[in-house]
Amino acid sequence: MLPARKRWPLAALTLSFMALAGCGTSDPVADNACLQVTETGQSYNPGTPGENGAPEIATGFATKAVATARSFMVVAANPLAAKAGCDVLNRGGSAVDAAVAVQMVLNLVEPQSSGIGGGAFMLHYNADSGSVVAYDGRETAPAAATENYLRWVSTTDQTVPKPNARSSGRSIGTPGVLHMLDAAHKDAGRLSWKELFDPAIQIATDGFKISPRMSASIAASATSLQRDPEARAYFLNADGTAKATNTLLKSPALAATFKTIAEGGVSAFYGGALAQDIVDEIADTTGGITPGVTTLADLAAYRSKKREAICTTYLGNYVVCGMPPPSSGGLAVAQTLGILQNFDLAALKPTAIDANGGKPTVLGVHLVSEANRLAYADRDKYVADTDFVPLPGGSPAMMVDKAYLQQRATLISLSKSMGTALPGDLGPVQLGLAAPLAENGTTQVTIVDRRGHVVSMTTTVESAFGAFHMTRGGFLLNNQLTDFSAAPTDASGTPIANRVAAGKRPRSSMAPTIVFRAKSDGSRGDFVMSTGSPGGATIIQYVAKTLVGVLDWGLDAQQATAMIDFGAANSPTTNVGGEHPNVNLANNGNDDPLVAGLRALGHTVNTAAQSSGIATIVRRNDSDGSVVYDGGADPRREGVALGNLLIFK
Repeated sequence: MLPARKRWPLAALTLSFMALAGCGTSDPVADNACLQVTETGQSYNPGTPGENGAPEIATGFATKAVATARSFMVVAANPLAAKAGCDVLNRGGSAVDAAVAVQMVLNLVEPQSSGIGGGAFMLHYNADSGSVVAYDGRETAPAAATENYLRWVSTTDQTVPKPNARSSGRSIGTPGVLHMLDAAHKDAGRLSWKELFDPAIQIATDGFKISPRMSASIAASATSLQRDPEARAYFLNADGTAKATNTLLKSPALAATFKTIAEGGVSAFYGGALAQDIVDEIADTTGGITPGVTTLADLAAYRSKKREAICTTYLGNYVVCGMPPPSSGGLAVAQTLGILQNFDLAALKPTAIDANGGKPTVLGVHLVSEANRLAYADRDKYVADTDFVPLPGGSPAMMVDKAYLQQRATLISLSKSMGTALPGDLGPVQLGLAAPLAENGTTQVTIVDRRGHVVSMTTTVESAFGAFHMTRGGFLLNNQLTDFSAAPTDASGTPIANRVAAGKRPRSSMAPTIVFRAKSDGSRGDFVMSTGSPGGATIIQYVAKTLVGVLDWGLDAQQATAMIDFGAANSPTTNVGGEHPNVNLANNGNDDPLVAGLRALGHTVNTAAQSSGIATIVRRNDSDGSVVYDGGADPRREGVALGNLLIFK
């Protein structure tokens, strides 16, 4: 898979560096677990309550080195969250245990992206049984929601909900992440549910210093946060400005909420005082905000679901498993790869490869982007919550059929972009084509435990700070229902698959992914890699380019993660992330060979800064034949990879 690297000898690490780890161990060779170490002997403490260790700026790009762990690893978007998960793994906890701990801390240190008021999708690989389970913690529309729930206030007041659909109570779905984590913990947890909340309770009580990214996010949303009294008091200063980087932030309300859930289980969230608090917040009409219609019965009825992962072969060498609907991510990534395997993509690897992935070739980016377009076209027409709208043929099989994708690949020209693709003909399915949705927010967590079990979890409150509604319990509520199509039909009156319905889950683009070696019969062999990203509808592009980076181009976990973000949804516009140091934006990008080359093929190139948050772990054999894990944390965010005996090369 990847060439072996020299491992920095343990003897070169001093005891003082090990002491900085601050975590116990059940493994005599893991004394420096949860500590990052460089070859020069410099250590990096990932942070303790009251101290954020992230050195990056809030936006942009900060080069990171690949990290290597001996037997377990967690990659998360904030050092405090990664540290909490790493400590759980170091105590012998499972990948699912670590995911619970990481999510609770992320609720504090990255509230703009995820939290218990939102939802999530998780893939879990059980190394003992070889099974892959897809856990669906997507939010649901309330029982009283109608197909025009987001479109207008009522049948007699056909105006958009106030102040807009996103910031109204109408956007808030019944939260699902806690129920999903509880279900996964019941299946694969090793430590007690209660103790997994301890890190977040401590941080909420003692406080943490606001990171640059969180402070910048608050500033960008200050006007909207101002409308909600709890959000205003927590995130803003008395004069309405954002609390600055390094401000010590405590949340006694969230500490109390965590204690309630830790001791009472998820039933304490979906019923009782916490549930009433959620319902009251959704029903709030302060300042003329249009309320939602969620009830206590909606919360009590919520259930996460276990679904069958979408697993397809790639290049004959790999089995790629992704999330099924209501996420479109797994299908779109599978279709993208299924189309690409009809081309010799390996011959089009980046040039001048460096720690940041080098410079992708024009034809390589062209092919991936064209395959993206074809996948998005099918996604926009056919994919929704399959409990309400079945896929063509009643399963993913038709959409990932090799012959179908080979036929789709023939639509790609090597000399000209197709611009906008048409969906494929998958039979007499009477569905309208939905307009593209503006999706945002989210965070990614990727984990491997010492037993080889794997979690890839993408978790979200949708847009930054969700609906800007904050409960008295100290957590924000999502605006996930805006992932539905507001219009129930297209211009011809044909129903749109992703229209609103009571109890329905909005379509997502989240694409947590786990890859395996393919056995001779096409079944799953050894674990190869896991990845995922935030980024709304562009998640599919970020995940696809990372998979291609490792599987086709031989990049390591950090190079593939850091590589220029590129790809396309179904429009003439192709993204080339201008925040990357290997992109030349001078002269409107025309001096950059990649940008100029794509334009010559008819692409409309968007060089705006991308905000992916890719988290990747790749399994490989070290020089002595032992299995190690390489971790890649996206240089566009504040994430880190932590594990036992982590070494930068």
